[in-house]
Amino acid sequence: MRTWPALILLLASIPALAAPDYAREQRWDEQVSPAIVVGDPLYLKQQNGHKFLGIYTTAADAKMAVVVVHGIGVNPDWGMIGTLRQRLPDHGYATLSIQMPVLAADAAPEAYADTFPEAVERLSLAVGYLREQGYRRIAIVSHSLGSRMAYAYMKRKPPEVMAWAALGMMAAPAGQNAPLVYSGIGVPVLDLYGSKDLPRVLEGATLRRASLADNASSRQVVIAGSDHFYAGHEDEMVRAVADFLAGLK
Repeated sequence: MRTWPALILLLASIPALAAPDYAREQRWDEQVSPAIVVGDPLYLKQQNGHKFLGIYTTAADAKMAVVVVHGIGVNPDWGMIGTLRQRLPDHGYATLSIQMPVLAADAAPEAYADTFPEAVERLSLAVGYLREQGYRRIAIVSHSLGSRMAYAYMKRKPPEVMAWAALGMMAAPAGQNAPLVYSGIGVPVLDLYGSKDLPRVLEGATLRRASLADNASSRQVVIAGSDHFYAGHEDEMVRAVADFLAGLK
């Protein structure tokens, strides 16, 4: 019986995993879905039964389909993500912008590492949906924390995905693995960021560029004057992604 206090203390010392905030997702859904003008809402179901929002936008004579992945704590039609999902179809790319796992609004960024397994599942479900629609050329376009989530997916080398555009890729927070680089990803990568991006994005630019050297189809592009969210530089952002996708074989 003396072992019980020790066991209780041991269990109490194990940090709890940060669970996705499904109620917050629901609030996003209630705000976003009724306001969708371009594209159609749909819901994909995880193994745990949770359904998450996606916004699917077709393109005439689509060359490819793109899964669009937002950053920390927002939604699949937020700001620049809404711009990408709505405007890439004008260039011939169907888009499926999906709700990624979110935590409470006051959660620390490093806590999101606990949500990466669920993020990987959502990306897999999104790619599977596009395959069901008949697309055989599929790419990922991600931003900020969404790019770190996409990295967790892409390092598994999913055979259905032929390219990845990573916008505003940050190094992992201190204590969480090595800085993220693209060596071994196996498909063409666009590393896109702004010259006035966040320090953690700018500091890793040289390392990211070096990791692209073994893939001639990959590139790093800097948008002069742009911040982390491409405010006022949306045209250049969309053009850079569309040009990268257009150059794929």
